[in-house]
Amino acid sequence: MPARLTASELRTCLGDGPQTFAALLAGRSGIGALRHGEPAALNVTNGYHVDDGAARDFAASRWVADCARRAIATAGLDPRRRRMVALVGTGLRELAAVEAYATGGPVVPAHRLHFGDAVRTAVPGLREVVTVSNACSAGGHALALAEDLLTLGDADAVLVCGVDATTESMLAMIGRVADSPTDAVRPFDADRQGVLLGDGAAAVVLVPDDDTARPALARVVATGLSCDAHHETAPSVSGIARAMRDALARGGRNPTEVDLVVAHGTGTALNDPAECEAIRQVLVAGGADPLVTAVKGATGHTSGAAALVNLDVAQRCLAAGRVPPVVGLRRPLPEGAGLRFATATTGYAPRLVQCDAFGFGGVNAVTLVEAP
Repeated sequence: MPARLTASELRTCLGDGPQTFAALLAGRSGIGALRHGEPAALNVTNGYHVDDGAARDFAASRWVADCARRAIATAGLDPRRRRMVALVGTGLRELAAVEAYATGGPVVPAHRLHFGDAVRTAVPGLREVVTVSNACSAGGHALALAEDLLTLGDADAVLVCGVDATTESMLAMIGRVADSPTDAVRPFDADRQGVLLGDGAAAVVLVPDDDTARPALARVVATGLSCDAHHETAPSVSGIARAMRDALARGGRNPTEVDLVVAHGTGTALNDPAECEAIRQVLVAGGADPLVTAVKGATGHTSGAAALVNLDVAQRCLAAGRVPPVVGLRRPLPEGAGLRFATATTGYAPRLVQCDAFGFGGVNAVTLVEAP
């Protein structure tokens, strides 16, 4: 059953939600010099960092708590008066704290590695807080769980969060697959060099579709999932396509109705061609000709928050009637031939937006969203 999106709050290297969207429309990137680890040893020199003037310790907990607090205030809900749970999607949890401990830092209590304490402190009265660690589509999987809770009547409202902070372990991994340091993320560009990490947190509030007591920003039509286990890191076109078809089937929608895709777009050798082919097989073959945009060229890869960052951008496109360009895209990749990539800010009023999020191990989440 569809759900109403009554609040959406962000924290990226570009600022909050309105600041991030304004920067995207201006084609501006939040990239800067790497602030964590030794660039030469990691083979990574740049990143997309949140600068909040505070220590790096438990930064992810701090950011997600801030977004959760703001989302609840925007939604005008009191969790102490309603059955409300929180779901937090993340790829890494508080891995940075474990890294610090491994190199001589303080002992980290196990319960601090997930986000229950941080979110409960920020939002008193929640019935439960569950952290879902599900790679780079974790926020999308948390959305799907929230939709199920509302459909089954097990919650009156759900706070859905996503968060990840840059860690040296992940930096070392992405540095190993590049011959030379990536200078910037270039989604769907023929000359893309690879992905870079972006700090990010997001929080949205979902209520049942028939709860009209407060205004909605958008309507979450459905989220489709797949877990293809195709490879540890390489994407599967069939697995991605299955998640797209699942979203359409759950939402009772036809491919021709999708007129904007906020793509996963990691700027990697394998993901971008696979996503292009899945869009071609499911949407284009079904009669659609969607505009395609992506945000990671401006925000970096926000991992567990990525699906909710895309959702926030989608609802702002619906409200503003404007679609930002793919920052960093200069020359579209050959595998994208025939797809309409947004190469400049476009005045465009989409009806139905598809938000893509794909993770290691073939965990894929695709969300459809429309105006309320």
